[in-house]
Amino acid sequence: MSRVRSDKFTNRAATGPCSFTHGIHAIEATGVGIGVSLGYGGLVAVGATISGNLSVGGTLTYEDVQNVDSTGLITARSGIKVGQPTGVGATFNPAGDLVVAGVVTAATFSGSATGLSGTPNITVGFATVTGFDSNALLREKCNVTAGKLSDNQTINLDNGMVHLFTTAESTVAVPNIMSTVGINTQMGVGDAICVTLVTTANANGYITNIQIDGAAVTENWVGGSTPSDGGSSGVDINAFNIIKTASETFTVIGNQTKTS
Repeated sequence: MSRVRSDKFTNRAATGPCSFTHGIHAIEATGVGIGVSLGYGGLVAVGATISGNLSVGGTLTYEDVQNVDSTGLITARSGIKVGQPTGVGATFNPAGDLVVAGVVTAATFSGSATGLSGTPNITVGFATVTGFDSNALLREKCNVTAGKLSDNQTINLDNGMVHLFTTAESTVAVPNIMSTVGINTQMGVGDAICVTLVTTANANGYITNIQIDGAAVTENWVGGSTPSDGGSSGVDINAFNIIKTASETFTVIGNQTKTS
């Protein structure tokens, strides 16, 4: 007999399922290929759709899974590798360590920096600290311009929060403080930054106002008066504390210090 047609199979007593001693092969309708094989070695299927629950008492091995949606706890005893098989971008090992080949972006960081090793890059606010070493001197980048401020009035904070101009200033300057993304975009309400502009002194050169993202702002100058001249020698240090109070709205505190 090559074919048996039946709506239901039971044991001889009609009290339970049948026992198939040598397993079962489910053949395609064309009779060409095996879709499901159930035997002593387990269940082998070309494809399966399970509408209910699936309980596995042993080991579940699978490849090329596109999505895993779990409402409970996932336990990966040997760790997790992200990016396989083309390349490992991140690895969680069983000890709890996270090794990342690329950039880690986090809204907040909590913990000690003493465990950091190597020379990672850490981005804080506008500045990227390259080769960060928690045991070394923490340095701030200064952008040095071989010219005067009045000829280089665009202050891009992507290049640092401190800017030094080595040519003696000769006229009034109104620097525009900006960044590639935009200061208003990068700062949240309540954020504060300090920008320092150091000019080579000349009595005729000084800063009267600044702009932020190309828009004029009202400065609150320490001492109550807008600068009217520069120092006679040395450098003039112009510090601006900028606090964002609303979208495109800033409180600016300016301070001019002469070294002469």
